[in-house]
Amino acid sequence: MELDVESLKSFYSELERAYVEKTPRSSSLFERAKKVFPDGLTYSIRKLSPYPPYIIKGKGAKVIDVDGNIYTDYWMGHGALFLGHAPDEILEYIKKQVEEGTHFGYENEVALKYAELLVKILPNAEEIKFTNSGTESNYFVLRLARVYSKKLKVIKIEGGWHGAVEQLHYDVSYPYEGFETGGIPPELNKYIESVPFNDLEALEKALKKRDVAAVFIEPVLGGGGAIEPEKDYLKGVRELCDQYDSLLVFDEVITGFRLALGGAQEYYGVKADIVVLGKIVGGGVPGAGAFAGPYDIMKYVEKDRPKKERAYHSGTFSGNPLTTGAGYATISYLMKNKHLYDRVNSLGEMIKKEVDKIREEVEIPIYSTGAGSIVGIHFTTLRPRNHRMAFELRWGRDLIEKTFNLFMRINNVIYISEDLIHLLLSVKHENDDIKKFVELTREFSERIKKFTKKH
Repeated sequence: MELDVESLKSFYSELERAYVEKTPRSSSLFERAKKVFPDGLTYSIRKLSPYPPYIIKGKGAKVIDVDGNIYTDYWMGHGALFLGHAPDEILEYIKKQVEEGTHFGYENEVALKYAELLVKILPNAEEIKFTNSGTESNYFVLRLARVYSKKLKVIKIEGGWHGAVEQLHYDVSYPYEGFETGGIPPELNKYIESVPFNDLEALEKALKKRDVAAVFIEPVLGGGGAIEPEKDYLKGVRELCDQYDSLLVFDEVITGFRLALGGAQEYYGVKADIVVLGKIVGGGVPGAGAFAGPYDIMKYVEKDRPKKERAYHSGTFSGNPLTTGAGYATISYLMKNKHLYDRVNSLGEMIKKEVDKIREEVEIPIYSTGAGSIVGIHFTTLRPRNHRMAFELRWGRDLIEKTFNLFMRINNVIYISEDLIHLLLSVKHENDDIKKFVELTREFSERIKKFTKKH
């Protein structure tokens, strides 16, 4: 199937004009932002063309921009807002804690109570440390894995995202060129290697040739395309890590508490040596991160160990009562309402099923991926099983993905990014939200079909 790129570009221009017309105040704010922020953005991933909408309020699964446009949100605060925007379930706690103090800089009972809860529900976790983000968690875990194993080299997955951690910020975007940023000494690449997701043969080959401290993996690729593990893949990864004496680190910043209360470890029945947490662990309050594992590993974080035999942990706001309390309120609510998992996961499966119908009925290459409330949509010639395939099998020269994002915004649906279509649902999404998303996806696909011709 061949795409008429010029017709698609014309369609994009039509959408862009409509977007500019409906978001004049956001346009004005973006012009101001360009004077004080590099790229005009607080975080580069939030780039949306021709400019992003400026959000002033969120409630449930909806957000409102400065122009009064109401969108159904499928980004949900980078996936942190599993209970939705401004959830009544935890607002009362947050308001009360703000009055008593947001941060003490001393030990507090709130963090202790939350830690006691988490080690009960997280598989293979006996001790936990709070951090201020998923990035921080991965940063500390990288050092911990090296201290514990007395090895330096690590393996990660192509397209896998572990925050801005220097030595894990590697082969994230396609085409893969090693480190994703300047400022990292190039000789550090000898300590890191990436392999494709869902490829046990490639992983074993990498483990054989290196003495590896740990394998870092998102159980479901998040920003790498919302791609689910194939049957027994994670089990195979666990077995290979055991065989080659390497730690298995599950980066559950996205999957943690989302797929199941015990995260991907519970959902897939595979235990990691260390689990990395972020986003939902803080109940939607900023400064959310943690890592956990068994005592024989976590003891290497203890401050009184000899310097070269410890993985030092720090953080001014770590364990503050506002974030840990919001997290406690969130996880406690989910414990009492486990039925919500079946419901929200079924909504994700509904999108996937309907996208597959669109492929068959409209007859264009569109595929769904994901697990539970994590959903990916790909305009590819085959269903991608890893991040590399999600790009190499595209038939729209990347322009379809960008146009789809703008089309959705015009129709009051919003998500990030323009490069990959990955959705993070909340328990506040309704059947009608999903139906609207599917209807719009069908409408877009039918429009795109008019710009194609068979070879």
